[in-house]
Amino acid sequence: MCGIAGFISKEKNLPTAERAGLLDRMCKIITHRGPDEQGTIVKDRAALGMRRLSIIDLKSGQQPIFDCSGRLAIVFNGEIYNYQQLKKDLESRGHKFKTNSDTETIVHAYEEFGADCVAHLRGMFAFAIYDFQAETLFIARDRVGKKPLFYSLTEKGNFVFGSELKVLIEHGEISKKIDFSALDSYLTFGYVPEEFCIFKDVHKLAPGHFLLFKNGEITTRKYWDFDYSENTEIKSEAEYIEGLREKIKEAVKIRLISEVPLGAFLSGGVDSSSIVGMMSQISPEKPVKTFSIGFNEDTFNELKFARMAAKHFNTEHHEFIVTPDLVETVDDLVWHFDEPFADSSALPTYMVAKMARDFVTVVLSGDGGDELFAGYTRYVTDRKRSGFEKLPRIVRQNLLKPLSEALPHGAKGKNFLYNTSLDAVDRYIDSVSHFGNLKKIGLYSNALRENLNGELSKAETIFRQFAASVRSGNPTDKLLYLDSKTYLPSDILTKVDRMTMAVSLEARVPLLDHELIEFVQKIPAQLKLKGTETKYIFKKAMEGIVPNEILYREKQGFGVPINEWINSQLKDRIHGILSEKRTLERGYFEPKYVRILLEEHTKNRRDHSHSLWILWMLELWHRRFVD
Repeated sequence: MCGIAGFISKEKNLPTAERAGLLDRMCKIITHRGPDEQGTIVKDRAALGMRRLSIIDLKSGQQPIFDCSGRLAIVFNGEIYNYQQLKKDLESRGHKFKTNSDTETIVHAYEEFGADCVAHLRGMFAFAIYDFQAETLFIARDRVGKKPLFYSLTEKGNFVFGSELKVLIEHGEISKKIDFSALDSYLTFGYVPEEFCIFKDVHKLAPGHFLLFKNGEITTRKYWDFDYSENTEIKSEAEYIEGLREKIKEAVKIRLISEVPLGAFLSGGVDSSSIVGMMSQISPEKPVKTFSIGFNEDTFNELKFARMAAKHFNTEHHEFIVTPDLVETVDDLVWHFDEPFADSSALPTYMVAKMARDFVTVVLSGDGGDELFAGYTRYVTDRKRSGFEKLPRIVRQNLLKPLSEALPHGAKGKNFLYNTSLDAVDRYIDSVSHFGNLKKIGLYSNALRENLNGELSKAETIFRQFAASVRSGNPTDKLLYLDSKTYLPSDILTKVDRMTMAVSLEARVPLLDHELIEFVQKIPAQLKLKGTETKYIFKKAMEGIVPNEILYREKQGFGVPINEWINSQLKDRIHGILSEKRTLERGYFEPKYVRILLEEHTKNRRDHSHSLWILWMLELWHRRFVD
């Protein structure tokens, strides 16, 4: 696991020492991603660098790594779990290997298959290969988006890339001009979707895509996607359960390859308990090291279930209690996320990762199960509200919607009426929005509206396009695909990557193994969300492995008691920052609306904790990266 950085210069004969110094600074700013060593090459137009967290082939896996001729050089972030089988195949085709690293396997696969090499890789990755003869840069990102990749073509014609946005900023040619559509998307959803970057001139390579840079031109292409097309394969429930159990076990098993200590996050939920259960079955002779986080506030504390799972699987268990005084670490979190990011569960994720790093270098996590098996309670809510679609659209648009808009701020039923007035996909998008269109009416300043050219949320348009592309005919599939393309990579996987890498910990996500995903997508949606039972088929597959008390308990989610914290230890800091002249003069928001949010929350009239957290994180980000 590493971090990568680099640039391709427009001019060919620039001083090597100057470029080497710049590359060194770009690499060192992400030392947390790879504290063990640094590797660089500056040759011709190319400058490629990486920071390494040694996991596999500790002795000879140093990067950059070259093909036999020295024509190709690679820097790589991630893990390839099938590299040993792929290496044997490549050796049978005449390739000679100098190391036993998965990194070298990729460069030989590119030499053999070209851009199609990505189809042969099973794992998580973001890598860059430079062809010194063809003067071509090839960059690829894994199918689901577990590993990040930012890039930009500067005004001077130099191509810059890196694992984190701060790498590109360090290069010095990146403008910090705000992309207001990205800002609007952040305020809407609490994260910046993959299609945007907070800085206008920077882009993210989308999951399941590769990029070619040659002669000053950028070409990107999609090589993989979630497939929710009409499924003609018919199997019995028992066959799906048996196949699913075997696929999950295999996905876990191949992720246990490591030359350094390995453990698992354990929240006490279905997903993490299933991963730990499989780990215990695969290696019963050695207790799994497990790590859990908890809170003093009972409503948010899942430690009881984590302890239950730990006892059941006889793990070597470790716990940590998050208290409000630790929220001071949010300044560090803001730095690690690079873009505004408002998922408050990043805080406990960071703390559990920090604890785990004292014992292991690699952890397995249960992320991805909700998007794969329909685990979010919002899917149930959407199903319950789907009955409103039977009302003629003209009634919903001309009666319910105007009635909602006429009700005063905070009136009971205002948001419900607005939500149920919408069509199916728009209703779901509204339900996952923090600042939806109703709230933006009061929040956004005229200046922000002008910068958006009157177009609220380009992201919503993209979300609708995602949902419309699903051809299975099942409404749940539309929501699963939408979340897999948006919330999963841009929130969940961003959170896991940044918070584990912040403490130099590698996180592996078995439930997002692409072969497992492709199997699960063939399971009918009605076996994932069965009535109001979420993750139905997944829970059935885990019966006999995970205790039923965990499988069938009410879903709690990885929440944080920020409502209490904002009204206690964080009160003065958040109120102070959001009320400061410096904040208000940015001109994004109507000061009166922000004051209403603060006042109503302080007096416990309404819970605006998530809204205030979003505004606070944005201001902290501005002060760190823009000011």
